Amino acid sequence: MADTAGTPSSEDAPAPAAAPPGDSQRWAQGWRRILLACGMLVYPFVTIVGVAQYSTGGAALAGYLIAAAFGAVYVLAFVVAIRGARRRLVPLGALMGVLFLAELPFAHEFAFFLATMVVSFAAGFLRRHAVLIVTVGALAALLVPWAVRPWHQGPGGFQAIALVFTAVTVYAFTEMAATNRALVEARAEVAHLASEAERARIARDLHDLLGHSLTVITVKSGLARRLATAGSDPARALQEITEVEELSRQTLTEVRAAVSGYREVTLAAELARGRELLRATGVLAELPTATDQVAPVHRELFGWVVREGLTNVVRHARATRCTVLLSATSVEIRDDGVGAPAPAGNGLTGLRERVAAAGGRVTAGPVDPHGWRRRVTLDPAEGSAP
Repeated sequence: MADTAGTPSSEDAPAPAAAPPGDSQRWAQGWRRILLACGMLVYPFVTIVGVAQYSTGGAALAGYLIAAAFGAVYVLAFVVAIRGARRRLVPLGALMGVLFLAELPFAHEFAFFLATMVVSFAAGFLRRHAVLIVTVGALAALLVPWAVRPWHQGPGGFQAIALVFTAVTVYAFTEMAATNRALVEARAEVAHLASEAERARIARDLHDLLGHSLTVITVKSGLARRLATAGSDPARALQEITEVEELSRQTLTEVRAAVSGYREVTLAAELARGRELLRATGVLAELPTATDQVAPVHRELFGWVVREGLTNVVRHARATRCTVLLSATSVEIRDDGVGAPAPAGNGLTGLRERVAAAGGRVTAGPVDPHGWRRRVTLDPAEGSAP
C-alpha cells in the first residue's frame, strides 16, 4: 500500500538490471512519484494549522519545528527511495512515527494527518498486514481525539476518512507501478525469446539451405572439372557449369528469403532437386513422382526432411542407390551405403526441432544387409490435418 515516499514495497522490488524499464516508462513513473510525494506534503502544512489553533508561545514553536522536521524526513525518505537504498528507509520510517507521537500534544487531532503518511509508509513494508495497519490507524484517528478528554473533541471522523482515502490512493498507485514494472519485464523477456527464436531459425535455415546447395555445387563443379580435364564431353561440362551458376543464383535468393523469413520449401521441389543431386553423384535415385498422399500442411516439413536426408546421403553414405518412400504420415529415406549415421551437427538438430514442433518423431538406424534408413513419422491425427 505504500509508495508514500516512492518507497518500493517488500514484494515490489526494483526491476532487475537485465530488463530495465525504458526511458519513457521511467520518466512516467518518476513524475508520478514526484506528484504524489508533493501532494502528501499537504499534510504537514495542515498539521501546522492545528498547532496554531491549539498551542501558543514556545509550545507552538516546538509544534512548528516538529512538523517541519517531519516534512524534511519525508523528503529525505523520498530521495533515498528513488536511489534504491531500501535499508535506510526503515529508520527513517521509525523517525517519522516518533515525530508524529511528539506532535500530538501540540496539534491534537490534526497530528493524525501526519499519521496518514506514517501508516502508508508502514504498510509499504508490511503489505501482507496492510489492511490491519490501515484499520488500526483509522480507528486511532477516529477514537483518540474523543478518548483524550482534555482535548474536548468528538471522534476524528475527518482524519480517519483522510487516512483511509490516502492509503487506498497510495496503494492503487503502488499496484499500478508494480504492474507496469512487471509488464516491462514481460515485454523484455518476450523480445529476448523472440530474438533467440529468430536467431535459431536463421541458423537452422541457413544450414539447411547452404548445406544442401553447396553440396550440389561441389559435386557438379567436380564433375565439370573431370569432364573438362578428360576432354571427352565439353558440352556436358558446359552444361554442368551452367547449372552450377544457376544454382548459385538460386541459393543466393533463398538465403536472402530465409533471412527475411519469407522462404517456402516444397516437397515436390525438394524431390526434383534431390533427383538431380543424386544423378550428378552417380547414385541411382528411386524417388516418388507425386506428393498428393501427403497433407498440404506437412509438405514443407517433409521437404526439409528430404533435403537434409539426401544431402547426408551424398556427403556421408557412399551409396549406389537411394530410395525415398512417402505416405500420408511418414517419409523414409533409405540408402545402401556404408551404414553409419551422419556426424552430429546443426542439420540433424534442426530437423529434430522441426519434427518435434509438428508432433512427430525421427528414427534412424542400419538396415540389412547394409545401408542406413532415416524415417520421420507424424501422429495420424496430424497427418490427416487439412
